[in-house]
Amino acid sequence: MTDRPAHPNRDTPMENAFSDRITDVPKSFIREILKVTIDSSIISFAGGLPNRLFFPVKALQKAANDVFEEAGAEILQYTNSEGYLGLRQFIAERYRQQEGLEIPVDDILITTGSQQGLDLLGKTFINEGDDLVIEEPGYLGAIQAFSLYRPRFHPVAVREGGMDTTALARVLRERQPKLLYTVTNFQNPSGISYTDENRGAVAHLIRGTSCLLIQDDPYGDLRFSGTRKISFKHLLPKNTVLLGSFSKTVAPALRLGWLVAPPLIMDKLVIAKQASDLHTDYLAQRILHRYLADNDLDAHIATIIRQYGKQKEAMCAAIREYFPAGVQATNPEGGMFLWVTLPAGMSSMALFEAAIKKKVAFVPGTPFYVDRKDSNTLRLNFSCSDEATIVEGIRRLAEAMNEGGVR
Repeated sequence: MTDRPAHPNRDTPMENAFSDRITDVPKSFIREILKVTIDSSIISFAGGLPNRLFFPVKALQKAANDVFEEAGAEILQYTNSEGYLGLRQFIAERYRQQEGLEIPVDDILITTGSQQGLDLLGKTFINEGDDLVIEEPGYLGAIQAFSLYRPRFHPVAVREGGMDTTALARVLRERQPKLLYTVTNFQNPSGISYTDENRGAVAHLIRGTSCLLIQDDPYGDLRFSGTRKISFKHLLPKNTVLLGSFSKTVAPALRLGWLVAPPLIMDKLVIAKQASDLHTDYLAQRILHRYLADNDLDAHIATIIRQYGKQKEAMCAAIREYFPAGVQATNPEGGMFLWVTLPAGMSSMALFEAAIKKKVAFVPGTPFYVDRKDSNTLRLNFSCSDEATIVEGIRRLAEAMNEGGVR
């Protein structure tokens, strides 16, 4: 009788079959936390979600109907990897109007959310052990995406006003980083923005090196105070890649973002995208383009930021009223988050456990660092709760702080 092959689930430990790269990458910390907040009685400041009240449901529904009526079977076919030309033209024109940037359409690649842009850059540039500069605290989605390619992370602190240029200069002097990843406007998680002066100082340090600066800007349009800051594409045109997204301004479920890069880099990125998914959802691209052509995006964004601004002010006012004196918080000019720092030695993980008992949730700061098991920081989201809910949630969180000995 012929021997049967061993059953993979019984005789061969499957944990030994996984690649080193996937074993090294942790689960999304926020996705795990969100499981805890399913309870409707919990006030959640944990998610990084746009407010669903502002999704343009009727307008997108009409755009979908119009596209099906006019284009029919064409919109259900395979398409090119670079993305729908009309959508790329819209993005190029918006860069010209909003930021004074002349971006050739061929320098724009439509991606499956800006998260795919991070993955494509990782595929294209990072070999195991390569040096990569990342903000501290930094966007955990970027940490997760780049970790698959096993770089050597060099965290550089970001504070009110931007990146620590002294620390950045030291990394550039001692190492040769391939990439520098930044979220320069209303940073996730801290909410801070780089000043024009800080951007100029960072650009001065990068200029003349082979380091590629990635400016990820998913929140840039969500400004409710202050003035727009200069793009690194103006300061470092040859060393800058731009990432953008429609997730925060139209709807995240469309999963539509984009990447801007010069031709030499774009050629490689297109190859990486072809190997990944051939092309981004063509139907979604056509529906979004029709929506953008038929509606005033800036008027829609103005509605969003009026409400987000009120919600941010409600959170900051409640923090001033209820939080213990030793707790500090950022006051962002836009975006969806602010950053809280507890007194030294306090644990945000311990506070999270206490807060859940008070029926309020947040994201502890730990996953926003690449080398910490605990921290005294935490992220609060203000975009998804109305003002009254925000005030009550902050009051509950303050109770948890006070009972935990925060002073």
